[in-house]
Amino acid sequence: MLDNKKTIRPRGRNGRTRMPAFLKNLRGVKNWKEASAWLEWRGIEDIECITPDQAGVARGKMMPSKKFTSNTSLALPSAVFMTTISGGYPESGNGFIYPEDDGDLKLVPDLSTLSVVPWESDPTAQVICDLVHQDGRVVAFSPRNVLKRVIAKYAEHGLKPIVAPEIEFYLVHKNPDPDYPLTPPVGRSGRPIGGGQGYSIAGVNEFDELIDDIYHFSESQGLEIDTLIHEEGAGQLEINLRHGDPMELADQVFMFKRTIREAALKHDTYATFMAKPIQEQPGSAMHIHQSVVQAKTGKNVFSDAHGEETDAFRHFIGGLQRHIPNALIMLAPYVNSYRRLTQGNAVPVNTRWGYDNRTTAFRVPRSDPGSRRVENRIPSSDANPYLALAASLACGLIGILEKTPPDAPAGTAVNQDEIELPRGLLEAVALFEGDAALCDILGEPFTTTYAAIKRAEFETFMRVISPWEREYLLLNV
Repeated sequence: MLDNKKTIRPRGRNGRTRMPAFLKNLRGVKNWKEASAWLEWRGIEDIECITPDQAGVARGKMMPSKKFTSNTSLALPSAVFMTTISGGYPESGNGFIYPEDDGDLKLVPDLSTLSVVPWESDPTAQVICDLVHQDGRVVAFSPRNVLKRVIAKYAEHGLKPIVAPEIEFYLVHKNPDPDYPLTPPVGRSGRPIGGGQGYSIAGVNEFDELIDDIYHFSESQGLEIDTLIHEEGAGQLEINLRHGDPMELADQVFMFKRTIREAALKHDTYATFMAKPIQEQPGSAMHIHQSVVQAKTGKNVFSDAHGEETDAFRHFIGGLQRHIPNALIMLAPYVNSYRRLTQGNAVPVNTRWGYDNRTTAFRVPRSDPGSRRVENRIPSSDANPYLALAASLACGLIGILEKTPPDAPAGTAVNQDEIELPRGLLEAVALFEGDAALCDILGEPFTTTYAAIKRAEFETFMRVISPWEREYLLLNV
């Protein structure tokens, strides 16, 4: 790292200071010298060094900016990245061994992610970090490194995946007591928000000031929102992101979740990415549009020279159909996630695919040949974006490599058909561990760690007695 004692200020021909272009970057710099100048030019006092854990929660450390640029070594206990969503730790077994020494893992800042933290009152910046062992080896079970591993597998075959996530979420009344159900917020009209507001501009306008803050916070961080709509649920919104590199988009979703929560809190409201936060309301998804291009030419391999579908396109879908049920634990990671995957709703319950058919798991939107893509509609919004993208792309790549043929496309609604997906965590974990091809592409250090965490989370959930049990079992059995 750079010793931040003096910032070089280039001068133009007239003797005036010439401001380097990188200082205007809202997001990212190339090296530590640029980072030092970027921070000084903005008067940044503190830096948040963060990295996603298995749940996608930001973990890390905060420090003064001068310490950040002065060869400071950043480290976190390894146990932080083996923690369940409730703060517990899994037991050893099934290939997973809990490290008794709880040694440190090093944080390595990715300077391409450097940006301001617009909701902080003091000048603050943030940077996403990678995890490495003390000897420099990559931490194979960290979510960011899992996605990197999948992208590298594509590169080995001269391919590059392109993605565009869509994230749904709910705005709800503040609810400090978890024993009470969540309720929709009150908008500017002064009335509680109702359902059935899909694509309603009036529904979006109910939260004008909050949405303005989301846009302002996003712009300050260099995050690009494509569109924002009101979804079907009461107080349910959706943000669509522009297509691009999977790592960049995973970073953006990671940061968008923080941004949206902070904007909501500013308006005394919660933003939640739970898959099914309100009973009888639609669930929240994180749809992933996916295509694959040749790394050298950028040509979409899903279309041939005549604009027709290719074998790679069909095999990608075949891989999704064959392996996504086994990867579901990465797309629907919590007990609550499976409450969303029910028949009759606008969510997939099987692995069917079709053209512009929103009742299928894998929808092929209408597009020109160069934009041909497959939308995976199974992931829920509670999924860690790095792991959801890694899982979906891994399944598609396996299909391409193994030349997996897809089923015939569905021409009718199929969301009332038989449920073909796992119905709960333990079933999903068992399928996950039994898919050798999937485990190979994701890496054993990750698959054993993740499965152990999910088993531990299920056991924690089983200790809780639900209102349904008290209502129907208390006096009747």
